[in-house]
Amino acid sequence: MTEQGKRAPVKRGFVKGRPKSAGPTRSAEEAQAKVSPARRVAFEVLTLVGAGKGHSDELLHGPRMEELSAEDKHLATALVMGVLRWEIALDARVRGFLERPEQKLAEPVALALWMGAFQLQHMDRIPAHAALSESVELCRAAGQPHATGMVNAILRKVAAAQRPKERIFESVAAFSERLGHPQWLVERWVAAYGRDAAMKICEADQMEPVAGGLFAPVEVVEGRARFALPQMDDGSRLVGEICAAAAPEVEGRALRVWDCCAAPGGKTLMLALRLEGAEVLATDVSAKRLAQMEGRLRRFAYASGVKTEVSDAAKLGESEGEFDLILCDVPCTGTGTLARNPEIRLRLKPEELVRQAARQREILGAALKRLGRGGRLVYSTCSLEPEENERVVEAVAGEGYRRIGVPVDRVVGLRDGVDLVTAVRDGALRTLPGVHGCDGFYAVVVERV
Repeated sequence: MTEQGKRAPVKRGFVKGRPKSAGPTRSAEEAQAKVSPARRVAFEVLTLVGAGKGHSDELLHGPRMEELSAEDKHLATALVMGVLRWEIALDARVRGFLERPEQKLAEPVALALWMGAFQLQHMDRIPAHAALSESVELCRAAGQPHATGMVNAILRKVAAAQRPKERIFESVAAFSERLGHPQWLVERWVAAYGRDAAMKICEADQMEPVAGGLFAPVEVVEGRARFALPQMDDGSRLVGEICAAAAPEVEGRALRVWDCCAAPGGKTLMLALRLEGAEVLATDVSAKRLAQMEGRLRRFAYASGVKTEVSDAAKLGESEGEFDLILCDVPCTGTGTLARNPEIRLRLKPEELVRQAARQREILGAALKRLGRGGRLVYSTCSLEPEENERVVEAVAGEGYRRIGVPVDRVVGLRDGVDLVTAVRDGALRTLPGVHGCDGFYAVVVERV
């Protein structure tokens, strides 16, 4: 689970004003009319994301997108996700053509340059003249007419220059920049997983997620009814399946299950489906997200018995008692999901890891106290960072608890050829983008002894 926030600052500011002697120029309204609807909306979405006023996934399903044709929606989405994935590399590219690479650029000017450079370098079907001229007009429409000459000149140089390529040997700084990642983050991955794996992670983050993912499309039979599994991302499906497979056996009563950070509900649905007859409690700290989740649960008959409650996972009421199975899929930085959530890399700072880890230890510690003897807890994140994963478990799940192997061999519905057994080491699951064919996940199963 990831959190939203404002992108980390890139060098920007204001370029010099246009002198009066330069004569008249088109108005912002006239410039706006010269920009295609898809590029206008993409520019608006990227502006909002950069200002911390929305997440790309939400904004790309907002009302402005609904006004576009199917073809324009596709183009706008490609522009937004592409610029966010490649922003670091694009910024380095255009700055290489500035007379003063260190000069600060106003946000709209930088954004117009990135959009233009992305189309020129990564979208072969877009005519170069269209990418160039509309980027100039976007700059003018955004109230920066004095910078249009510079935008035009820089993008012409980008169009004429050879595209950046992998060298025989690249430093970590060089391939981090070429593949659009913060150097400090890639250096961490090199230290944790090795240079080759770190480069594969970066390469995978720059690609659109493959449809279908880890799981094959299947139908489930419930009585005489046939129904499709609920739509959800691979992470929710995988964590839900692992937790269900890890359930302990109980005698003479229903299994008691707690999904302690449940929204948006995909994991809860998998638990309700796989653990027929179990008493499932799903809680989330956000009343809004829980209400949306309740609407989702109502669409599936097998989830009719799920109990929901607005609650901080670290502060669940004592009246709920102990549980046999707890899913602790905690909020995290989401560094294993950069292909789907590219803006994370633009706003994440090292100090965020400290804040997240403190919250994760708090949640895990509280959840373990609600685990009955012989009960099992699955702790999971979609982060690649050790501080959010093994170090949290090591710090909290000490005496009185033991790890058991993550039961990936019992996960239901994996596609043919998918082998997660190789991703389990020392009893914990660790998948890496570009290495295991999916997002980056961590999961461990802890049993109270």
